[in-house]
Amino acid sequence: MREISVADKGAGPYGITAGPDGALWLTFAHSGRIARLTLDGEVREYPLDSPSCRPTVITPGPDGALWFTRSQDHRIGRVTTDGDAESFPVPTPDSGPFGITAGPDGALWFTEMNTDSIGRITGKGEITEYALPVAGAYPSAITTGPDGALWFTLNQANSIGRITVHGDITLHPLPTPGAAPVGITSDSAAVWFVEIAAGQIGRISMTGEITEFPLPDRTAKPHAIVAARTGDCWFTEWGANRVGRITASGEIAEYDLLSPSSEPHGITLGPDGALWAALETGGIARVAP
Repeated sequence: MREISVADKGAGPYGITAGPDGALWLTFAHSGRIARLTLDGEVREYPLDSPSCRPTVITPGPDGALWFTRSQDHRIGRVTTDGDAESFPVPTPDSGPFGITAGPDGALWFTEMNTDSIGRITGKGEITEYALPVAGAYPSAITTGPDGALWFTLNQANSIGRITVHGDITLHPLPTPGAAPVGITSDSAAVWFVEIAAGQIGRISMTGEITEFPLPDRTAKPHAIVAARTGDCWFTEWGANRVGRITASGEIAEYDLLSPSSEPHGITLGPDGALWAALETGGIARVAP
């Protein structure tokens, strides 16, 4: 494990993803910037048009650009690998977009935390919104599942949601009350998610069967999760300053980060086969399995 300093604490590295250019791309939530990090540690920052827009989750799009949510000014952002940025307003005011992922239909799909909706945006910026059948659900992270549908966490409705590319929605309540799911990922066989309030990792099959795996430290506050391969997922423990790994059988291993209280958030599989985690205090952790 090693750590790379990419910004001061005021910038707030939050989301991270592997770009199509062989580099890592980050959101700086507090300073309103997008950053590019090469594997040898070179950092380049790209300021957005609003320092207070709060860029959060970032993902590669089918067009070769990076797409991200702006949760404070309620827009969806796009930045090319050359650093040219633009953004598109979400039609519903004060929507609070957060999670975002590339869908199987050539569009990007995102969650709207404040308005109980899932959004779809095309490469040209055309947005369609789908209302969820529940109020106060706080939809958070979203991923494309092995079945070609979009799967998402409902943090306050304590459920995992599924939406087809045609807008058909199904909700799956979690067995543990008040689990507060956040991060979600697909390993090509099932969908995995974290329960930040319950200190558990969950798995849901394509038929809706849910299995929960308690962490050794139930107060660890797992936040984000990514699949390295089928049956091999890695996650951040925001409350315990660790990253963890879980296998298909539920075996869990945890690893302390080098800097104390570094506030790990987003995590991604890098082009080098290592795991890279964004640390809100200003660094990036690289973990070689």
